Amino acid sequence: MARDAHDVRIVVLRTEMDEDAAAAAIERKKTKPFGTVLFGPGRDEIRVSSIRVYYECLLRASGKYAAEYYRRAKYTISVDSNVHGVMIGDGMFPVRTKSRLERVFVGKKGKNKVDLNIEDHVFVERESDITFDHHGKESKFPYKLNSSTMENYPKRLLEGTDSKVKRSSMTHGEIAKRLKHKLKKDLEGEVRDLEEEFTIREITEVYVPVYEARLIGPRKKVGILRIDAARRRMI
Repeated sequence: MARDAHDVRIVVLRTEMDEDAAAAAIERKKTKPFGTVLFGPGRDEIRVSSIRVYYECLLRASGKYAAEYYRRAKYTISVDSNVHGVMIGDGMFPVRTKSRLERVFVGKKGKNKVDLNIEDHVFVERESDITFDHHGKESKFPYKLNSSTMENYPKRLLEGTDSKVKRSSMTHGEIAKRLKHKLKKDLEGEVRDLEEEFTIREITEVYVPVYEARLIGPRKKVGILRIDAARRRMI
């Protein structure tokens, strides 16, 4: 059983560098898309065609998965050498047949082994989160969300800037499905009487300011440089 998700939270990260700082960083690194320092064009052969800031969506979901079920299991116990079987409830479990080498090297005084083919009654409870970039690729989330890193009026900032907003290609339903799969991926295939509950705690759209520069090199070759303006880092 899955519970409905809470309202979607909208977050816009603060820009920690202005366009002049971004332009200076791009000028220093503008040879990077065109090769190495030794085998690429010089800085004077490359011009910056444009610099634009975009707000790229990281879609996050956090949730909890709980399950109760029965699964097949096998346990091996050691018993004395003169024990031929173990009775548990109405079932008799014989000792494991020894190989020739075991009979030679261990002898009669060695312990016998009994394989118990039974069922476990299992309880599972897991919590986690998952993040995807705006292309729908799973990614890490390196940001801290607090009053110093977030804009105060995120929806107002995004309104009217559709051309600068790169929204997620993944729906909220799709990310919930992926999170559930992540939380229960280790669940054994052969189970019975499965009772499960999946709860979405929160879905968050985190918009990251990214400076994107279009560069023109020799023979009109185009290169792209991108700066995460929230972390002041090339990406």
